[in-house]
Amino acid sequence: MISSKKFWDKSAKKYVKTTIKDEITYQKKLSITQQYLNKESEVLEFGCGSGGTAIIHAPYVKQIVATDISEKMIEIAQKKAKECNIKNIIFKQSTLDELILHNQDYDAILGLNVIHLLDDLDSSIHYIYKLLKNNGVFISSTSLIGEVNVVFRLLISMMQFIGLAPYVCVLTKKQLISKLIKAGFYVELEWQTSRESIFIVAKK
Repeated sequence: MISSKKFWDKSAKKYVKTTIKDEITYQKKLSITQQYLNKESEVLEFGCGSGGTAIIHAPYVKQIVATDISEKMIEIAQKKAKECNIKNIIFKQSTLDELILHNQDYDAILGLNVIHLLDDLDSSIHYIYKLLKNNGVFISSTSLIGEVNVVFRLLISMMQFIGLAPYVCVLTKKQLISKLIKAGFYVELEWQTSRESIFIVAKK
């Protein structure tokens, strides 16, 4: 199986050209997220991809640290932010376990369409909890691979084997919420946007 970093470095140029499939749902997620942000908010977005969501939220917060495992994605994101004259985003190539070493905490952490791609989900949720200030929020949007049919899951496995898909965690809604609660979170909002996707606001 291809490593996640190599996969996303290789996919970066193609990824940036993809369009949002459900614009109405995306806009609602942005709106809900911004209810938890203010001009004093210190925000972390991990798995930021090409930076589009961080750029949208930037005018509403003090600062965003936006990270991604892919150096190529970060290069694209930095270019986009410069073109938009956004100056309060710090883009960096990093993983969650590297961030924990910096001893910085955040008012909000965003993990959008990325949780199911993490190699060690339990440890990652633990890191997220530690990186948040008390009463901080973890806002996530996650593919529930465990809720899709078996044929599709087998197809994903085949694509992984030949290097056409990255690692994915087979999660159900129940399993994800259980992991969040076990880590210490209180699930304040859950919105299952489809059978295989869920949007969650979890509070520390």
